[in-house]
Amino acid sequence: MTDECFDEEPPEHLRYRRYLQDLEDVPAADEPALVAAVLRDPDVSMAEAAVNRHLESRAAHLLTDPAFTDWAQTLATTIEDRPFLARRLREWCLLRAIAWDEPWTAEELTTASDWFQRTATVLLAVTSPEALSLLAERGRTRRVRNAASRRLHHSHRHRPDSIHK
Repeated sequence: MTDECFDEEPPEHLRYRRYLQDLEDVPAADEPALVAAVLRDPDVSMAEAAVNRHLESRAAHLLTDPAFTDWAQTLATTIEDRPFLARRLREWCLLRAIAWDEPWTAEELTTASDWFQRTATVLLAVTSPEALSLLAERGRTRRVRNAASRRLHHSHRHRPDSIHK
């Protein structure tokens, strides 16, 4: 018996790294086709992990860019049959709505994933006192409630209208 087979990197690891590189370099016009191609990989978990990592990176980069809406709509049709990816994209859209002071509901915030609630409390683009107050009161975990409370307290102390007289 040899250890040679243990020294070789599994092919799905190599494909994952290649997919990440390809997704990072893809022109916007070719992105939907590449995402669809990655999602056809026989290793479903690996393919979805690569697309999710790309989605997270691109969404964070575009969050405050007007191009976000078109990008999200285009990507939504490409990933609509992947429940986890579709939910993550919807949550990025909710983060954007809060950051841009667009309509959102308390139910959307309180029923969102733990990932969403944690992200909303640390993402600097999310400054909505209403959203942070809601998460401070009704966040799913103590970690979320505490982080939202800290953000609220910190933002209140640093607002010009909160100077003590």
